[in-house]
Amino acid sequence: MRDPQELIKRFKSRVHVLDGGLATELEKRGHDISGKLWSAQVLLDDPGAIEQLHYDYLKAGADIIITSSYQLTFQGTKEAGYTHEQAEDALWKSVEVAVKARDRFLSELDEHLPEDRKPLIAASIGPYGAYLADGSEYKGRYGLSTEELFNFHRERFELLIQSAADLVAFETIPCAEEFWAFEDLLDIHRVPAWVSFVVKYRDEAELADGMPLFSLCDQMKWMWGGRLVGTNCIPPRDAARIVNQLKNWGFLPVVYPNSGEAWDAEHRCWVGENDAEHFAEYAREWIKAGANIIGGCCRTGPEHIAQLRKLVDSL
Repeated sequence: MRDPQELIKRFKSRVHVLDGGLATELEKRGHDISGKLWSAQVLLDDPGAIEQLHYDYLKAGADIIITSSYQLTFQGTKEAGYTHEQAEDALWKSVEVAVKARDRFLSELDEHLPEDRKPLIAASIGPYGAYLADGSEYKGRYGLSTEELFNFHRERFELLIQSAADLVAFETIPCAEEFWAFEDLLDIHRVPAWVSFVVKYRDEAELADGMPLFSLCDQMKWMWGGRLVGTNCIPPRDAARIVNQLKNWGFLPVVYPNSGEAWDAEHRCWVGENDAEHFAEYAREWIKAGANIIGGCCRTGPEHIAQLRKLVDSL
């Protein structure tokens, strides 16, 4: 893993473009992600497809790619019929295919990139709700303590920080208890990381479990000031307000919303607008609000990231 202060300095120096959706883009390309392991099943069955998607995001202009380990837990892979060793291998593989994609991308460039311009790899750690595979990450009421969540995440976290990834991405966090579990892990192992919350806008910004965002930010500010804090899997129209709030608390905002579509559970389909250029127009407001890292989540693809790259390069 990289030196945390080195990366913070790099992220402060310019806006970085993150990649887009993984599972939904794989589905668009014909892969079955309907099982409990979601995109991790594709990694197990066809790692070359994951490597190709990472490469496509780099070609589109991503400065950071996120590994396919979001849904990979020792508990979940065991329930899916895999051994502990196979789960370990899959976690290593999630980083290896990202490294291969980056090496391929760099080898094809006409120029040698300086170290601070080479793409980064973020090792993804999804929430406990992703293991449950029942949408709990959008509710956040697990009924588990911080200690229980710490024990759930610890083994894969300690494996991934030994990999060739540059930093960790704790993604789609719906509740304070899970954040504190991750903070306890980072207190033991001081590696670079961002934490990204599921935030909903009602009268004010709230975590998925209903806790006001400002309440958690007030608790976090002493230890996370000047560090990467973000939101993902939200409507792009809400992102600028959340970025502005995070910036005002002294954090370096990371934001990667969904395309703008919403999931219609009754008819099992996505509805709403998905336009890459319009997505980039929203992103202009995220940058104006102070975002340091911008990207996409569900239903975004390389075409969205290409538009973000174009936007950032034009500023």
